[in-house]
Amino acid sequence: MTSVRPAPAPATRAPSPSGPGSLTRVQRRLGRDWRLAALFLAPTALLVGGLVLLPIARSVITSTTERHGRESVFVGLDNYLALVNDEQFRTGVLNSFVFTAYAEVFKVVLGLSAALLLHHRRRGRSVLAGLLLLPWVVPTVVTAFSWRSLLDPIFGSVNLLLTESGIGPLLASLHLVDSWPAGWLSDPSLAMPSVILVNVWKGVPFFTVAFLAGLKAIPADQYEAATVDGASPFQRFMHVTLPGLRHVMTVTVTLSSIWTFNNFDLIWLLTQGGPGNATAPYVLVAYSKAILQLQYGAGAAVTLVMLPVVGVLVFVLVRLLRRDGDAAPPRWTGKSRKALPWVIAAVVTGLLAWASPRIFWKAAVVLGVLLLIVAAVGWVVSALRTWGRRRASSLASGLGSALGLAGLLLFVLVPLYWIVVTAFKSEGQIVMHTSDLWPTPWTLQQFTDLFTTKPFGRWYLNTILVSAASTAVALVLAALAGYALARLRFRGAQGFTVTVLLTYVMPGALLFIPLYQLLIGVRLTDSLWSLVVTYPTFTLPFATWLLTGYFASIPVELEEAALVDGCSRIQAFGRVVLPLAKPGLLAVALFTLTNAWNEFLFAFVFITKDEYKTLPVGMQSMIIGDVVPQGQLAAASLLVSVPVVIMYAFGQRFLTEGLTAGAVKG
Repeated sequence: MTSVRPAPAPATRAPSPSGPGSLTRVQRRLGRDWRLAALFLAPTALLVGGLVLLPIARSVITSTTERHGRESVFVGLDNYLALVNDEQFRTGVLNSFVFTAYAEVFKVVLGLSAALLLHHRRRGRSVLAGLLLLPWVVPTVVTAFSWRSLLDPIFGSVNLLLTESGIGPLLASLHLVDSWPAGWLSDPSLAMPSVILVNVWKGVPFFTVAFLAGLKAIPADQYEAATVDGASPFQRFMHVTLPGLRHVMTVTVTLSSIWTFNNFDLIWLLTQGGPGNATAPYVLVAYSKAILQLQYGAGAAVTLVMLPVVGVLVFVLVRLLRRDGDAAPPRWTGKSRKALPWVIAAVVTGLLAWASPRIFWKAAVVLGVLLLIVAAVGWVVSALRTWGRRRASSLASGLGSALGLAGLLLFVLVPLYWIVVTAFKSEGQIVMHTSDLWPTPWTLQQFTDLFTTKPFGRWYLNTILVSAASTAVALVLAALAGYALARLRFRGAQGFTVTVLLTYVMPGALLFIPLYQLLIGVRLTDSLWSLVVTYPTFTLPFATWLLTGYFASIPVELEEAALVDGCSRIQAFGRVVLPLAKPGLLAVALFTLTNAWNEFLFAFVFITKDEYKTLPVGMQSMIIGDVVPQGQLAAASLLVSVPVVIMYAFGQRFLTEGLTAGAVKG
C-alpha cells in the first residue's frame, strides 16, 4: 500500500536562491507555495467540503432532532443519551469490533503467506497473483450471492463436499460446529464466523498485493547479510522481513480496518444482520433506525458517536506516518518501543476472548493448525539443510510452497468456479440439483434469458458510464492534491490531509441520507449524475492518499532540473512528474474504477428507476422475495467480473510498481 505524508515535503528549490529574506509577508505566513497549493487543492476542497463535510454537519444537526409526524423537533442530546441503555447499539458495536478484529488477523496471516509464496516463486508468479486478485475484483453482490448459495445448509456445495469427505462430521465431533449439516448463515453460533470468512476471502487480495509491493522493496543484501551471520529462515523472517514490512503493514491494516469496521453491503446482502442481531454491525443499526424505522436523529447519533473514536485512530496513524516519512527519531526507544506491539496484541486478544468466547477458541484452533503446519515444514527444511541434504531440503521447500499455494488457490477459486458452472447450467439442472459440479450439457440458456427478460444491457452501459466518469474525476483531482501535499510548502498541509483522510471513516449510512436530501434539492436523484457526483466522496480520499506517497517517491532533483531549464512549477508537474507517475496513476485508476464498479449502497438509495440502475443494484433487484434466479445471477456475475479482470491482468505489473514506490519510498 501507499504511505501518506501528512506534512508536505521540503519545497523544491527554485533556480535562483530564495532565502527567507526574499519571501513576501504573505508567503512567510501562509508558506512559500501557498498560491499554487490553493490552485491545486481547491477542486478537492470544494468536493470534500460540499459532499462530505456539509452532509456531516447536517447529520450532526439531525442527530439532535426527533421526528414527530412530518415535523422534526429539537431534543438536544437525548438521542445520544438513549444509546447508553440501547441493547441493539451495544450489540452492534461489539459485533463491529469482533468482525473487524478477526477478519484483520486472518487477512494478515493469509495475505502475508500468499505474498511470501509468490515472492519466492520465479515461474508463473504473474498468473498466480492474477488469480489471487479475483476476489477483490468480484462485486460485493456477486460475492454475497455465491457464498450464500455455497453455504446453503441443504443444497450448498460446502456441506455436500464436507459430508462426502468426512470432514463435516469430524467438525461436529470436535464441537467446532453444534450439529451437522451446519446452518452456516442461520445458526447464531456460526453466522458471524461465516460472515468473517467471506470478508477474509474478499480482502486477502488487497493484503497480498500490498505485502508483495513491500517485499519487493526490501534490499536483498539484508537477507544475504543475515544468511552469512548464520540466521535461520525463521530468524530472517522475524528480523528482516517483518521489520521491512512494518510500514506497509501498518497502513494496510489500518485502511482495511476502517473499511471493515464500516462495512454494510456484505453483511446486509449475506444475513441482513441476522439471525436475530448476531451479525448486525453498528452501521447496520444506524441504517435500521434511520431508514427502516424512520428515526433519522437516532440513526445519525449511532454513527456519529463512533466517529470520534475512529477519527482519533486515523489522526494518530497520520502522525506516525509523518514521523516515519520525515525520518525523525521516535520518541519511544529501546524496550518500550519493542514491547508496544505485544502489549496491543495482548489487549486485543483479551478483549476478543471476553467479547466472543465461542468464536475465540475456534479461531485459535484454526490459526494454531495453520502455524503448526508452517512450523513443521520449516523445521523439516532447516533440518535437512543442517544435515547437508540441500537437494532434499529444496525439494521439501518446493513441495511445501506448492501445497500452500494449492490451498490458497482452492480457497480463492472454489466460489468463482461455482459461479462459472452455474452460469452454464440449464434451469432444470439448477432446480433438480443435478450435475452440481459439472454442467451436463453446457448451455447458454441463462445468458439468453438474462438479456431477454431483464434490462441487463442497460445496467451494463450505466455502470460503464458512471465508473469511467467518476474515476476520471477522482484521478484528476487526486493528482493535483497528491502533488500539492507531497511537494509544496504551505501552512495547513497536515490539517488538510487529515481532513481528507477522515472521510474514510464516513460510512455510507452516515452520508447517504444528507446526500440524498442534497440531490433532491438540485434535482439530481434518479439520474446517473447523482452517482457521478457522489462516487468521488469515497474514491478521491483513497486516490489522494495513494498518489501523495507516489509523488513523494519521485526524486526531487528531476523537478529541480526542469526548473533550472526554465520550466514553471506547473510545467514541471505536467512534463516531468506526471509521466514518471504513470504506474501510480494506473494503480489509482484500477482501484477507484473497481470501487465505483462494485458500489451498491449509494446506487441503491439514489436510483429507483430500472433504466438508471447499475449492475450491483440491478442484480439485487432480480431477487424477489424467496425467488432467487441462480442461473441468471451466475451469468450476470460472470459478465460483470470479466472487464475488470481483464484490466487487472494487463495492468498488474504497473499496479505492483505503483504500490511499491508509494509504500516504501513515500
